[in-house]
Amino acid sequence: MKKFFAALLTAVMLLDAMSAAAEEQSVTVAVTTPMTGNFFTSMWGNNTSDADVRALIHGCELVVWDANSGTFVPNGTVIEKLVASEEFDGDHLYSIVLNKNLAYCDGTPITAWDYAFSLLLMISPEIAEIGANAYKPAWISGYDAYIGGKSETLTGVRVVSDDQLTITISARYLPFFYELALLALTPYPASEIAPGVSIADDGEGIYIVDEDGAFSAELLSRTILDENTGYRSHPALTSGPYKLVSYANGEAVFELNPYYPGDYRGAKPTIEHVTFKCMPADEMIAAIESGEVTVINKATGRELIDEGIALCDSGAGVNFTSYARTGVGLISLNLDSGLLTDVNVRRALAYGIDKDELTSETVGDYGAATNGWYGLGQWMPSVLNGTIPYPVTKPDESDATATAAYEKSLAKWQSLSLNSLDIYGRDVDVAGELLAEAGWSLNEQGGDYDQERDSLRFREGEDGLEPLSLKLAYPEGSAVGKALEQMLPAQLAELGATVSVESVPLGELLPQYYHTAECKYDMIFMATNFDLLYDPSQQFGLNEDGEHVWTYTGLADEELYRLAIRLRQTKPGDLFDYCEKWLEYEMRFMEILPAIPIYSNYYFDFYSEDLSNYAINANTSWPQALNAASIAE
Repeated sequence: MKKFFAALLTAVMLLDAMSAAAEEQSVTVAVTTPMTGNFFTSMWGNNTSDADVRALIHGCELVVWDANSGTFVPNGTVIEKLVASEEFDGDHLYSIVLNKNLAYCDGTPITAWDYAFSLLLMISPEIAEIGANAYKPAWISGYDAYIGGKSETLTGVRVVSDDQLTITISARYLPFFYELALLALTPYPASEIAPGVSIADDGEGIYIVDEDGAFSAELLSRTILDENTGYRSHPALTSGPYKLVSYANGEAVFELNPYYPGDYRGAKPTIEHVTFKCMPADEMIAAIESGEVTVINKATGRELIDEGIALCDSGAGVNFTSYARTGVGLISLNLDSGLLTDVNVRRALAYGIDKDELTSETVGDYGAATNGWYGLGQWMPSVLNGTIPYPVTKPDESDATATAAYEKSLAKWQSLSLNSLDIYGRDVDVAGELLAEAGWSLNEQGGDYDQERDSLRFREGEDGLEPLSLKLAYPEGSAVGKALEQMLPAQLAELGATVSVESVPLGELLPQYYHTAECKYDMIFMATNFDLLYDPSQQFGLNEDGEHVWTYTGLADEELYRLAIRLRQTKPGDLFDYCEKWLEYEMRFMEILPAIPIYSNYYFDFYSEDLSNYAINANTSWPQALNAASIAE
C-alpha cells in the first residue's frame, strides 16, 4: 500500500509539473539584424535590434508616443498629474507628480531622484569620456550654464519631493513642434551605475553629490562597459515589461517583470518568457514552420517575404502583417576621406547609382526608391504622397464661406509634392560632367579622360596623379549590401571610378558610421530608422572652426542646419507649416547630399496563429505589441 501511495504521489507531482509547464507561455522572436549589446540608451548607437531590447527592458518613461493619435502623450501609468504653465520670461514650466509604487524589477522604488540621476548621467562629461554620444538637451533651462561649468546646478530641473519634479523648457527653444517630447526621461538606477553617488537639490536645481570623487569615467567604464556585467549589455535592474535573464552568443532571454506598472494604455504582458535572436534570412521560414520561432520580425528581403506569404497561404498556421518602415536605406558619405568633399562628386555618385535596380532586386514591390531623408512610414511623406488624407475637413456645400476656405487650404496642401525632390535620375553623362568639373578629368597618363577609351579617372593630387578609387562597407549579412557588392562596381565603372566593397560585422561598423571611431571607408551602406521625436537639428555638431556639421559625415552646411532649426520651431499643431518646412529641409539635403538615400520599404512580421492580438502595425515595436498579445492554450 505504501508503494502504491508513493507511486500515486509521484504521478500527481509529475502531472502538476506538466500542468505548470503547459501554463507558462513563451515566444521566440527572430530578426536578421544582430544585437550589438547597446541595451542602455542610444548613446552608443541605435541599431534596431538593440532598440527593441531597450523597449523590452526599460520603461516608466515620462512621455510616450501614441501611435493612434500620432502625438506624444504623458505616460498615465507613471504620471499622476502634469501641469504646464508659462513663466514671465516665456519659459514653459512643467510640474510632474509621479504615481505611487513605481519600482524596478526587484521591487526597489523608483522616485523623482531616479529621473534626475538619469538626466545628469546622460549629459555628463564622464559619460562622453567612455565613448558615449552624450545627451545634449539644450532646451532645458540652465543646461548651457551647467554643462559649461558656469553653474554647479542644473537649474531647469527641480526635485520637489520623492514623487514630484519640475522641468523648465527654455523660451529660446520655443516654439517646438513636439514640445511634450522634450520631457522624455527614463529612470536608471544609480545603485547599479554609480554606486556611492547620489543626487541633491538645495532649492536651486539638481546636482551630483560626489564628495569622495567616486563619479568618474573610470567608474562608469567599469559599471557600464564591462563585457560580462556592465549595464550597457547586461542591465540587471530595469523598469520595463521584461527583465533580461541572459545575453550571449547573439541571443537574449527575458522574463516578465512582476513590478511593471503597464504601458501608457495600462496593458501588461502575460507571456512569461521571451527569447530574441538573430538568424540568417534563408533559415527563418523553416524555423517558424517547425515552431522553433514564434515571430519573424522586420522581414525585408524580397525572397524572404515571398516565401513567408506563400507559407501563410498554404494553411501552415502562420499569419503576417505588413507596415511601412519609418526609416531609409542609405549610402553614408565620409567626407573625412577627402575624395567626397566636393559636392559635385557626391552628386555624380547620386546620378551614377541605379537606385531603382537595387531596390527592385532586394525589396521588390515591398519598397520604393526614395529621394530624400525620410521613410515611407513617417507621417510627413505619407500626407504629401497621398497615403494619408490631407488634414482638412470638407464642409457642408451650403456654407459658401467655409467651402472657399476649404478649397484654399486644399490648394495649399496640393502645392506640396515629393516630386520636387526627384532630381537624380540615373544619367552617366551628367555624372561625368560633374566629375570633370570637380577635377577628375585626367587619365592615368595625365591626359584628358575619354569615356570611350579610358577606364579610370584621375585628378592632380599633392603627390601626383590620384585615382578615383573608393571603398564601401556594409553590415555583415545584409542582403542589400550583397546586392551592392554585385551591382555597384559595374555602375561606377561607367563613371570612370572603381569601388571595393566588403562586409564588416555590425558592431565594428556602427562606430565608424556614427564617427565615434575613425572611419576606414569612403562610403558605408546602412539602413536606419528615425526617432519618433523627429528633430534633425540633433544630428549636427560643431567642428573645430565652429561650423555646424552633419555628425555622421562631417559635412558642414549652415543652411541645412538653419532649416533644421526652422523645422523644429514650428508651433505645435501647425501641420501645414511643418510639412512645408520639412520639404524645404529635404530639398537642401538632396542638394548637398550628406548621404545618398536609396530606398524605404515595408516590414513584414510573420507569426504563429497561436499568438493572439499581436497588433504590430498599431504599435511602434514588437515589444510594445507583446503587451497585449497572448499565446493560445
